[in-house]
Amino acid sequence: MGSVEINILGQHYSIKGDASEEHIKKLAAYVDEKLKEIYAANPNITPLKASILASLNIADELYRIRDEQEMATRNIEEKANALTGLFD
Repeated sequence: MGSVEINILGQHYSIKGDASEEHIKKLAAYVDEKLKEIYAANPNITPLKASILASLNIADELYRIRDEQEMATRNIEEKANALTGLFD
């Protein structure tokens, strides 16, 4: 488990984790992008509030994708069951 140097909003961090360096850097770049979006829309926002809003936006994306995945899985299962019924 190595250490990876990242930069988010001009702040340098040393991150340790099991993921690859490339993966950690991609995550950091994504978080940095989301924070910059918040600051672009609200230039006078405090760093804490910007971090919370960015976290909520990322959580919203995650939950929407999970919901879409669950619906797709249910759809596939229903179609598989319908096809299986044709062979009975």
